Amino acid sequence: MSDEATNPDEDLRSRLHAMETKIRRMRDNRNSHNENARRAADSRNAVQEQAKGLRESIDELKAKQKEIRDQARIHKARRDEIQGHIREIISKKRGRRDEERGSKSVVIELSETEGQIDKIERRLETDGRLKLEDENKLLKELKKLIGKRNELLPSIKEHEALTIDLGDMDESINRLKAEADSEHQSMIDCHKQADEVWEEIKPLFEERDFLQAEGDRLHNAFIEARKSADEVHSEMKVLLDQVNEIRDSIKAAREEREKTIKDHNQSVRDAIRSPSESEELAGSLEAMFLESGSLTLGGTGFEEETDAPAPPKARKSKKRKLGTTRGKV
Repeated sequence: MSDEATNPDEDLRSRLHAMETKIRRMRDNRNSHNENARRAADSRNAVQEQAKGLRESIDELKAKQKEIRDQARIHKARRDEIQGHIREIISKKRGRRDEERGSKSVVIELSETEGQIDKIERRLETDGRLKLEDENKLLKELKKLIGKRNELLPSIKEHEALTIDLGDMDESINRLKAEADSEHQSMIDCHKQADEVWEEIKPLFEERDFLQAEGDRLHNAFIEARKSADEVHSEMKVLLDQVNEIRDSIKAAREEREKTIKDHNQSVRDAIRSPSESEELAGSLEAMFLESGSLTLGGTGFEEETDAPAPPKARKSKKRKLGTTRGKV
């Protein structure tokens, strides 16, 4: 018998072995791609987590900077408000000074009037050579000057009030200027502090951009690795379907051969089996002899039997004899 007859599925088995070997290589390749994808995903997640913490730090610094800028705007608004008050006071002061210029002539006039009054009073007191007519003239003039002085006195009081008010304005202006300068300096300090915070933020922005680019790169690597793994897996599925078909063919052929061999062996066993080994054959022979009505036990002649059926007991004993006779054959 040739090798082809002995191994009818040798070609299928060879193909199956080659395909299984290829599947193992493809499985290793797919697992390698999946491992690369897993490492890329882990690295990407770590980078993204680091970038998330960095963004939180940036947000905190930006909030701090915004708070400082807001404080600077508050100082600027206060400075502008104070400077507005200063301008108003200066405007009022200019008007007061114009009034003061007018009141100065009143003071001079009052001073001159009082000087004339003092002069007339001294002459009246010291000059004994005055005639009555001259004395009356002087008294009349003195009365006139005193009336004029009385008219000028309220203007003098107003002038003194103006002088005091102008002094208060100067003091207020100086005080407000100091407050405005303080607010302006506070504003400058806030902007300077905000600029320092910005200097802290700038390198964080650069690091954030780097981490974002690195995360994108790792994510693309993850996608490519998964894509390669999926492609290999799809090829494996096609190959596995072919492997399963070959296995089914080999299995069906093996089962067919086993069935053929089993049926052949059974037919051989049935052919070489003696009647004493087969209960079915013994039963059929017994039925045949009983139906024929002729049966010799221990001899070669024929005996006629009556048509009357034998008693069950006699038939039972015949069965035992028949079995004994077969055993001797």
